[in-house]
Amino acid sequence: MHLRLIRHATLRLELGGCHVIVDPMLDAAGARPAVEGTENDRRNPLVELPEPAEVVVAGLDAALVTHLHQDHFDAAAAKLLPKDLRLFCQPEDVERLSGHGFGDLRPVGEHVDWEGIGITRVPARHGSGADAEALAPVSGFVLRDTDGRTLYLAGDTVLYEGVEQTLAAHRPDVVVVNTSGARFAGGQPIVMTARDVVAVARLAPAARIVAVHLEAINHCIETRADLHQLLHEEDLTERVTVPENGAAVPVDQPPARAPAP
Repeated sequence: MHLRLIRHATLRLELGGCHVIVDPMLDAAGARPAVEGTENDRRNPLVELPEPAEVVVAGLDAALVTHLHQDHFDAAAAKLLPKDLRLFCQPEDVERLSGHGFGDLRPVGEHVDWEGIGITRVPARHGSGADAEALAPVSGFVLRDTDGRTLYLAGDTVLYEGVEQTLAAHRPDVVVVNTSGARFAGGQPIVMTARDVVAVARLAPAARIVAVHLEAINHCIETRADLHQLLHEEDLTERVTVPENGAAVPVDQPPARAPAP
């Protein structure tokens, strides 16, 4: 199992020899306006990809799209991904993705198997109250590779009972959390905060936690520096990785276990 952060929530995974891109946001920096209803007008994405988009999509066997907000699947992705690429998604997103010309859509209602890899759809909640309703549907996914190791992509979600239940039921080896405390003006977080990342690490003490979804979209409030500081204070720097854009994450190495209380 190999994992590399491209930018924001875009990942390149290698599972059982298969190369998968997750949530491809491939637009050039500044290609889109600020997210509507947020507290600044910085154009998105805030930063460039670490390499040309054509390189990012080279050599893929499949794509996995957790939901269709523009910071997870954008116009450049719709243009650059091969139209015959296997594309795993929520059932609710099939019609829109088909409209982009993709012909090998694999909706995941509950679970599918592909090339010895198990893909299970799990709950996610993109905020609270009216925000969560407006931003639905969103999903998390648990991937089990050919060696039996599991990777939990929490997706765009706050920390709530659905996430806690997924951690307890699947006991993942690696957990990727979308953090930054993103929010609309005057609102509550619509993804996890730094404090939530700490809570996930406590809930999954044997897992490597990978924190992404930082410093690339204008409504993402918390920074990598904020998260690093809290992880240092909580003695979690050996268990939680906060990768820079373009960086590979050593997910094959078990994390240092938290000291016994």
